[in-house]
Amino acid sequence: LPEHAELFTLLAMGTPLGWLERVPTYKDQMEKLKDRDLATYGFLGYPLLQAADILIYKAAFVPVGEDQAAHVEVTREVARRFNHLYCPEAPILPEPQALLTETSRLGGLDGQKMSKSYGNALAMRDDPASVTKKIRTMPTDPARVRRTDPGEPERCPVWQLHQVYSSESTREWAASGCRSAGIGCLECKQPVIDSIVREQQPWRERAEALQSNPKQVHWIVEMGTERARTVARQTMKDVREAMGLNY
Repeated sequence: LPEHAELFTLLAMGTPLGWLERVPTYKDQMEKLKDRDLATYGFLGYPLLQAADILIYKAAFVPVGEDQAAHVEVTREVARRFNHLYCPEAPILPEPQALLTETSRLGGLDGQKMSKSYGNALAMRDDPASVTKKIRTMPTDPARVRRTDPGEPERCPVWQLHQVYSSESTREWAASGCRSAGIGCLECKQPVIDSIVREQQPWRERAEALQSNPKQVHWIVEMGTERARTVARQTMKDVREAMGLNY
């Protein structure tokens, strides 16, 4: 929808540069992805494009991970500034709240934050063989050099996945077995593999049904686009009127 780009451009005229430069994700990726040319306006302005995506539908809540909460906060500031500048008597852009789930942050395959950009992620529709290979090759507690060496789960990236995917009894088994060297790291990883593969199964089945019927996918996209366009056009009408634009 071109309305997204229009709102992004208009919001950019009133958004201080410092707001975007202090977004934690921007600073983090500038530091960790030095091999990529990220010193561009598009990369710096990406959180503002996200803000336009949210504000154009006047969303009240935005489901995000913990690392994206700062982006929602920027969106709130952008909406607040726009309303202050152009419509203080009757604000038209609501300030959305971040909606976090119980698991708002998931550890990656290397123990850092899971991110596609860092190459340490499990994809939602990875096949079982890929999931198995990725998890079996995950690093573990560096203190467990040999099978007989006791370890500490809190130092192991796999433990973060146990916290999400394993039952309490399985976690107790894994923690006890790790600390006593009663189980090996591959044994510890297997329940995680089984749980992830089991959770992904319905996602893969739904995706396969859609991939086999491209016309249905196109229809879903077209219907969704029309619904979105109706809301986006009304929001842009309100925004232009508030800013005194007529074109």
